[in-house]
Amino acid sequence: MKSILSLVTALLLSTALAHTEVTAMTPAENATVHAPKTVALTLSEPVNLRFCTFRVMAIPTGKTAEQASVLALAAKNGAALLVNLPARSTGMAAQVTIPLKATLAPGQYVVAWKLLSDDGHPVSGFSTFSVK
Repeated sequence: MKSILSLVTALLLSTALAHTEVTAMTPAENATVHAPKTVALTLSEPVNLRFCTFRVMAIPTGKTAEQASVLALAAKNGAALLVNLPARSTGMAAQVTIPLKATLAPGQYVVAWKLLSDDGHPVSGFSTFSVK
């Protein structure tokens, strides 16, 4: 009986301490697509968009996707190297749509994000897609 109670407690605590994560993205990770007009992210729980950053940029020659994600997140909103349109979002949301500039050149792109989980922990990550 003690082991069952311990297991249930552990499961409940792990769920309560879970951080927000991106559960789906369009274009999908590593997908090759025609130039999209938007990138859509689905999160595991609603987040306060005021405390989140979402960026999309072409991966520079000689940089890894991880290095490009760091550059993208460090860039100011509206910076020339970004291909996402500047946006100021507020409110709570579990789905985010990032509008992109009109024409994306063929190449590989990184989608980078920095979120503030409901428990106050920052969560960052990235994904990539390619344009034909």
